[in-house]
Amino acid sequence: FLPLIFSSSGLFILFLHKYTAFHFVLADCKASEVKEFTAEYLEKVLEPSGWQAVWRTDVFEVLVEVVDVEYSALKAVVQLCEPFLCESQVSTFTLECMQELLELKERRIPLQELWVVYDESGEFDQTALAVEHVRFFYECIWRTWDEEEEDDFDYFVRCVEPRLRLHYDILEHRVPSGLVADYHNYLSQCEELYRKFLNVRNSISSSDSDSEMENVSMVEGLKLYEKIEHLKQKLKLIENPLLRYVFGYQKYSGLQAKGQRPTGIKITHVVSSTVMASLLQSLIRDKLCPESCGEELEIQFHNDPLAAVNACYEGETVIICPGHYVVDGVFCIADSIEIEGRKLAKKRVQDVHQGKTTLENCVLQCETTGITVRTSAELLMKNSDLYGAKGAGVEIYPGSTCTLLDNGIHHCKEGILIKNFLDEHYDIPKISMANNMIHNNEGYGVVLVKPTVASDVKDASAERITGNAQSAQSSDERAHVEGFGQEQLPECVTDELELYKQAEVSEGNHEIVSELGAASAKKSQMHRKRLSELGITEADDDLMSQEMFVSIVGNQFKWNGKGSFGTFLF
Repeated sequence: FLPLIFSSSGLFILFLHKYTAFHFVLADCKASEVKEFTAEYLEKVLEPSGWQAVWRTDVFEVLVEVVDVEYSALKAVVQLCEPFLCESQVSTFTLECMQELLELKERRIPLQELWVVYDESGEFDQTALAVEHVRFFYECIWRTWDEEEEDDFDYFVRCVEPRLRLHYDILEHRVPSGLVADYHNYLSQCEELYRKFLNVRNSISSSDSDSEMENVSMVEGLKLYEKIEHLKQKLKLIENPLLRYVFGYQKYSGLQAKGQRPTGIKITHVVSSTVMASLLQSLIRDKLCPESCGEELEIQFHNDPLAAVNACYEGETVIICPGHYVVDGVFCIADSIEIEGRKLAKKRVQDVHQGKTTLENCVLQCETTGITVRTSAELLMKNSDLYGAKGAGVEIYPGSTCTLLDNGIHHCKEGILIKNFLDEHYDIPKISMANNMIHNNEGYGVVLVKPTVASDVKDASAERITGNAQSAQSSDERAHVEGFGQEQLPECVTDELELYKQAEVSEGNHEIVSELGAASAKKSQMHRKRLSELGITEADDDLMSQEMFVSIVGNQFKWNGKGSFGTFLF
């Protein structure tokens, strides 16, 4: 058997380790100087000889000894160890065959194909670390076209750092699986097209004649170049942590509602891996019995929630039976559908784009993002538990409607994040929160995103920060904020909200209502000012009724890292 090698997982555990190493080597480096800077680094830390390694390829692994290192070429001169140790799925790699192969390569093997054999003395720890740096860089960071990009000293900031962060975000499941698949797909396409482009360019440069064939090759080269540039821009968007989610959203921004099923029949979709007899009886009695719904039902069975949601048309229902469901993808809902969990349902992520979505009695185990309520979408989440999101548990976009009743939102980066709505093009969201337990989140329980400074947008809550919250907002504004839009709430929750009127309001609830109310009032002032500048003295009722509806009562905020409520200024 081959000896133990240094484990790459043991050598690199934290993002900071890789970042520090690459910054030390490549901080002031141009793309064209990467190989030179890497060679200088290896000369300082890599033992020139005397260490063993496993030469690993796709078809074999063989034990070799390094007798010299060619730093400038990033290669090692090796010889086979005695006794000869080789593992392969085919039996043709004998000692003689391997000797012949090494002779063809002049015994010079790329460092990234060598895995340093473990040595208890610790003498070769730095060597193993350096070889792993080289392997990781050329497998995960370097692109064959980097030298043809801007050859400036910002290569580390422009290319190395964002690609390194993306790599770790993927490892830590911070990037949706669909976006990860897109990235690898674009990267493969770009590499293939770039190889073709190089072949075309080389054929043109090696030709001395101004033939028709050469002209055709030039046209082909230009087309390939345009395709490559387009793919590179997509890769850069995903590599940018601030833009990758915008890119992911744009991918689905053209999603169109399907409307009612062409046949006119509404189908009930049941999600279950296995169904116990007792559960089936319960479903028939409560949900699937014709007497309970007044009409004959058509039922479709699915193995996972995503397949069921994708099969839905307007007004249809998804019933998720107890079980553990792992969904690789994003729930993109353009039609108004109802999702119901029978006692327990586990899902990775919900992305609500348009229409109305209802989640009741669900457990949402979020491995990347949580629930996103997009503009014009409506979410009702009740008696559910959401945890584990690497970002916010619930993101509320301008112009959306979000009603949260009796839920638990915990162990996320932030509990609830309310997107900036002060821009003149944004509509104010309508938010109702009652008797939710928001706890153990890394940041705040609730976060409001808003601009730091703008010419016509001042911080409407400045007085609140200095202790003058109540004087900053008039009693009329407070009444408007607390009372507006009650009739616009979903009928199924209006009665329930009435039950919470007498609930005890904690300090966190008061703070959120005050801040959101002040921001809402500022939005109204901005509208009035803009209309006045346009010479409009009588405001349109719809325009002036865009105060945020806020009903926040009875919520509990406990053990959140930064407190119950905060603002994120940008």
